[in-house]
Amino acid sequence: MSAYLDHAATTPMLPEAIAAMTEQLGQVGNASSLHAAGRHARRVVEESRESIAEALGARPSEVVFTSGGTEADNLAVKGLYWSRAPRRRLLLSSVEHHAALDPAQWLADRQGAELELLAVDEHGKLHPDTLRAAIERDPDSVAMVSVMWANNEVGTIQPVRVLAAIAHDHGIPFHTDAVQALGQVPVSFAASGADALTVSGHKIGGPMGVGALLLGRSMTPAPVLHGGGQERDVRSGTLDTPAIAGLAAAVQVAVRDQEEQREHLTKLRDELIERVRLAVPDVILNGDPADRLPGNAHFSFPGCEGDALLMLLDAKGVECSTGSACSAGVAQPSHVLLAMGADSLRARGSLRFTLGHTSTKDDIDRLVEVLPAVVERARRAGVS
Repeated sequence: MSAYLDHAATTPMLPEAIAAMTEQLGQVGNASSLHAAGRHARRVVEESRESIAEALGARPSEVVFTSGGTEADNLAVKGLYWSRAPRRRLLLSSVEHHAALDPAQWLADRQGAELELLAVDEHGKLHPDTLRAAIERDPDSVAMVSVMWANNEVGTIQPVRVLAAIAHDHGIPFHTDAVQALGQVPVSFAASGADALTVSGHKIGGPMGVGALLLGRSMTPAPVLHGGGQERDVRSGTLDTPAIAGLAAAVQVAVRDQEEQREHLTKLRDELIERVRLAVPDVILNGDPADRLPGNAHFSFPGCEGDALLMLLDAKGVECSTGSACSAGVAQPSHVLLAMGADSLRARGSLRFTLGHTSTKDDIDRLVEVLPAVVERARRAGVS
């Protein structure tokens, strides 16, 4: 018996997405070509664009296809920064995904940007007053703001609408990475007030290697890729018609079933949290206790190394992820937990369990069956 508890990394493809993608895999045609095959591919792309726009509260012209969340974040952060020269300040929350943090850091290291990481509270939430104070120190110098909708590690949901409104009070573009939020909480581009919003296919039951940046019509980010001028001339490259069809199908299902999934996942998550606490009484739940994703449960296990826990659980058929990143083979503490005020040992001894559309109570049963012995063994090994 095995348990897959890493849906935040990748969730299994939905049957609807597989069918939509498979239907196009046997077709020939470049969506930029003018002949019949090309026009057919273009029709699939544009119908997919319209479908995604309708589901996410956007206009079709605001949907820019990318290879996934990382590219979309890079296009938003780098592209908006370059388009706003000579403004040099980049304001990001200190708990952003590396897909946003790393391009911002690269701009600071190579392009003269002034990167400011905004402090969060002990639950990982960015308070509106923190953003307002950072902007008001010198509004005219701020190029853009990026705050993710929901944290990929601890699941904390940010007050995106309020934060976007604060940025707009000063005419500053606001980007949000909604990769984890889509399908778990209501996501509307128009209602959010964001100028740019990132989504990714494989987090919602679509294919890997495809995503989108929803980009307001008034936004003209400098391109990161140059070439054929596709996608409003901000994202050149031949469009992956089968993957785009699969993405559109997944978005439709994710939005259609969001409320039902929220109820299902919240019930499972709460049971998981309760039973993990009973199995390991000194475990620490990380993230906002109320404003968190329904499918996220993130814990620190005192006296344990997260990587050791992960591998021991994997050997028992339980697949999850560690709250730390591995760099050059050396475990590093989670930057998210450090930003929330955790010490290095707690940050390194964390695990993320995430649920999705295929999750059942059996997954939780398997986890709690093996967890106490795994924790005991990891504690005997200690933290290096």
